[in-house]
Order: sequence, then C-alpha cells, then structure tokens
Amino acid sequence: MTSPAVPEHPWLLPGALGATDRSPRRTMRDWLIDSTCFLLSLGWVVLATFDALTPAPIVAERLPYGWMIVADAVVGLACTVALWWRRRWPLGLLLVTLPLTMVSVTSVAALLIIYFTVVVHLRTAVALAVTAAGLVCNMFFALFRPDPHSSYWAATIWGMVITLLVMAWAMFVRARRQLVLSLRERAERAEAEQQLRVAQAQQLERTRIAREMHDVLAHRISLLSLHAGALEFRPDATGEEVSRAAAVIRGSAHAALQDLREVIGVLRADTSLTAEPERPQPTLDDLPALVAESRAAGTRVDLRDRVSDPEQLPAGLGRSVYRIVQEGLTNARKHAAGAAVTVGLSGGPGDGLAVEIRNRWPVGEAVPAIPGTGTGLVGVAERVTLAGGRLEHGRDDSGDFRLAAWLPWPAS
Repeated sequence: MTSPAVPEHPWLLPGALGATDRSPRRTMRDWLIDSTCFLLSLGWVVLATFDALTPAPIVAERLPYGWMIVADAVVGLACTVALWWRRRWPLGLLLVTLPLTMVSVTSVAALLIIYFTVVVHLRTAVALAVTAAGLVCNMFFALFRPDPHSSYWAATIWGMVITLLVMAWAMFVRARRQLVLSLRERAERAEAEQQLRVAQAQQLERTRIAREMHDVLAHRISLLSLHAGALEFRPDATGEEVSRAAAVIRGSAHAALQDLREVIGVLRADTSLTAEPERPQPTLDDLPALVAESRAAGTRVDLRDRVSDPEQLPAGLGRSVYRIVQEGLTNARKHAAGAAVTVGLSGGPGDGLAVEIRNRWPVGEAVPAIPGTGTGLVGVAERVTLAGGRLEHGRDDSGDFRLAAWLPWPAS
C-alpha cells in the first residue's frame, strides 16, 4: 500500500490546498502574501492621506475639514489591520466595510483585497451579489468624493472597470484552485480504488489457495488416517500388509508435505525468478490415478467413464472434474467408511460434462473418525458456480448420498 504523494515544497502552496479542515493554517506562502497585502494597503493609506493634505489633491476633492482627513486615515488603517483576518471571515469583513467604499479613499486598497478574497473562497452567487453591491457603492463614491480631474460618469466607469478586473482575476484563481482540488481528489480516489482492487485480488488468491489446500490436503490426510486406522485395528496383519500400508502412508505424507510447502511458499514473500515452478495441476487424465489411490486405501470405487472426445476437454474443466471427484471420494472415506462408491462421468463437446459420485448412506449417525472443516462442499459449489455449472448434493430417494455436478463444455 502506497502512501499519498506529499508535495516537495508544501510551503509554496496555499493553506486551502494543503489542509482538509475548515480553518487551514497559513503556509509560508500565505504569510508572504498577507504581509505584502498589508504593506500595499498601508502604503496606499499613507499616500492617500498625504494627497488629501496637499492644496490640490489628485485622487479626490479636498475635504473641507481636517478632522475628516484624520478620520479617513483612521478608517484606512483599521481596514488594513483587518486584512489579517480576511481568510477567516472574508464575507463578514466585506459586509462591514462595504459601506465605507462610498466615502473613504484610504480604505480602497484594503477593500479590494477583501473583495478579492471573497470571490476566491466563496460561491459564485455570493461573489456576484457582493459585486453588485460594490458597483452600487461605487456610484455613490463618485458622487460623495468626486474626482477633480474627470466627470462623474468617467470616474464611475473607471471604478466599475477596476472592480470587474479584480473579480475576473479572482474567478481565474478560484477556477485554478478548484481544478487542482479536483485533480487531487481524482488521484486519491484512483489510488484508493487501486488499493481496493489489490486487496480484492489478494483475497481472491487466498481463497483460491485455501480451496486448493483443502482439496489436496484433505484427500491426502484422509488416506493417511484410513491406513493408520487399518494398522491400529489389524494387529494380526501380515508383514507384507503392514509394509504396503506403511508405503502408502509414507507416499501420502510426502505428497501432503510437498503440497503444503507449495501453498506456504505462495503465502510468503513474492516468488523470485529462481524459484521452482509449480507442479502441473491435475486434469481428467489423472483421474484413474486418484481412483487407484482410493482403491489402495480399501475403498471400493467403480469408475464409469462415458465421456466422448476426452482429448478435446479443456484443461480447466478437467481440473474442476478432478477436484469434484476428489472431494466426493474424501467425503465417502470420512462419513461412509467401507461403503462402495460409484463415480460416473458422461457428456461431450456442446452437451456439457456431468459428474456423479454416489455411495450408500452410512448406518447410524456416528461421528466420523476423520474430522473435517465442513467447507469442502462449499468450495466445490464455488468452483462449479464460477465455471457456470450446477451442483446438487444430498440424500436421494434410494437412500444413497449423491454428489452431482454439471459443467458447460462448449463445442469446439
């Protein structure tokens, strides 16, 4: 599982892009921008105040009283100081200071910066509403503080142009930030989906390994238990019988250990290029050997193979048939020891392949000597379902236990 990508220089990003909470902390970039905005607004307050003190002001007509110039300077300083809180309460600051745009010259720079912040961080509907309110206040500003060098409408139009330019710039910044956030969200979603796919693939692979482990080891260990039980209850067995049973036990134990080693090797770290290749999976051609093992263990097995064109049988389908018969023989040894088992195969290309394992129902309800996990038929049902077939199991009308499956076999 990979960790989310971290920017190489996070201090160069705005706090709104790097944080997930509602009140992101300022980054170094934010502090630099806020300091620059503060100094620009402070410089405008100083320049506008000195301009108002001159005999012939450039920005607006000279105020009739000196205390008005001082009051305007104080208002401009207050708006400049308020810039430090514009990221936390942009709309509130704008609503409070918006009426000042009708009379104050020194607060123009601070109010434009606050207005820019509102358009960047709030919805478009809010931005359009405050823009309309600002344009109305601009009309009153040109009326209350007329420009000595231009007409009323010229000053009003210039104020509208400046406001709209600031809005366009802010909308561009907002759109770019939304694009960055959407791309980051898509990247995080894609990474999460990839991790989910990896987890699902791992789970499916572990389920497949567990199913194969059950199919193989249950068969091997049931043979071991059966032969060991025969030796336990036959103390009068001849030396040849004991040797033959011991040979079967040794061979089954070695095969079980080999299968277990392969499964554990898959569950460990990634297989290297020099690792031994996996043994070939069993197919329909290995079915006689499986029946022979059960017969050697003392189970009477009658194999009736009526499959047409077995050489055309797909390898995956043959492996499924092998596992179904293996599970049926293992269950017969566990739950109906000594009962004869009939294995029937029939079908051909285009008709599908039918598998049936039948044995007599055991007398009584004794607990089987060989314990089981209870998941063998579940694994068989899952295997048959994945192959697109059907599975039936249970006691039929004749009293036999019947395990039957039909698997599709497409015509070649």
